[in-house]
Amino acid sequence: MASPSSSRYASSSLAAACLLLLALFSANFEPTEAQVGACYGMMGNNLPPPAEVVQLYQQNNIWRMRLYDPNRDALAALRDSGIEVILGVPNSDLQHLNNWGDALWWVQQYVQNFYPAVKIKYIAVGNEVSPMYNAALASAVLPAMRNIYNALVSMGLHEQVKVSTAIDMTLLGNSYPPSAGAFRDDIRWFVDPIVGFLSSVNAPLLANIYTYFSYRDNPGSISLPYALMSSQSVSVWDNGLGYTNLFDAMLDATYSAVERVGGWNVDVVVSESGWPSGGAGEATTMDNARAYVNNLVAHVKGGSPKKPNKFIETYFFAMFDENQKDPELEKNFGLFYPWKQSKYNVYYGATRDWNVVPGSELSNATSSLVSAT
Repeated sequence: MASPSSSRYASSSLAAACLLLLALFSANFEPTEAQVGACYGMMGNNLPPPAEVVQLYQQNNIWRMRLYDPNRDALAALRDSGIEVILGVPNSDLQHLNNWGDALWWVQQYVQNFYPAVKIKYIAVGNEVSPMYNAALASAVLPAMRNIYNALVSMGLHEQVKVSTAIDMTLLGNSYPPSAGAFRDDIRWFVDPIVGFLSSVNAPLLANIYTYFSYRDNPGSISLPYALMSSQSVSVWDNGLGYTNLFDAMLDATYSAVERVGGWNVDVVVSESGWPSGGAGEATTMDNARAYVNNLVAHVKGGSPKKPNKFIETYFFAMFDENQKDPELEKNFGLFYPWKQSKYNVYYGATRDWNVVPGSELSNATSSLVSAT
């Protein structure tokens, strides 16, 4: 039987271990390279409140989040959470932010007022702005980026918070083979200065990469295993590099396009990727979504053929099914249902399973800490 003093020592050790565990997953937590993120879209009328969403991220080892707009409730919930954030500037705000005063106000309100308690890593100035369809809006992207950057400079935050924009693959005029990746000639006026800006401020380009859409549009030339990252055999050889999956090919084509316009030092962050679990035919199944997500989680830590052993920073689209999106396909990209149940099992990349357990049971981490005292 333990003595009173040893019991008190064990209790104090347990309390200390619990406090240490909480500290590890608060503001001092640093996501490891093996971990992926998820996009927190809010186009649903049945989604949980932001505080519960942040808790769901933490419980599932998802330590990176993309926000599409500076939602104050979400930012408040993210304080001291340890979650790194891509903070979005909505496309509807781009032209306003061409005004210096508006850009300064935006950064004061949504960055300075929350950083560093909210670990804002990037600001995505616009999402998938297309110069082919809206040249006026496209013309507003780079001036807004510059104003946001200069506002950060005025606050001494430009090294900590990087300014970028998110593109989609329609801007590439050529993507095969990956080494021949190039932007469309008719949008070079838009993309070349953006890449030049990113290079000058040491910021990455954000790219939304979906193998599903490429497979859907080219079912005769792209196999499903190649799109799902399930194949173990090389499907494409390119200058001695072998590609077993479409994701790597699309990513490396983007790198080639960026390098072709002078962005040799510009990294590519995959700001969206995912596979729908329903809504558009036989390829959009739960099994295919599960396979793609798990394959990508396992893959990103190893890099691509062009950038081997370089972690691919990746954000899954999306955290939840969003019932106010159209068409039906867009409602089915969630990792979770709105009631916070996971749609399928995914291991999101932490070195241990840190999920909270009920009652008086201890997590693996707490047990290890106590046994070490």
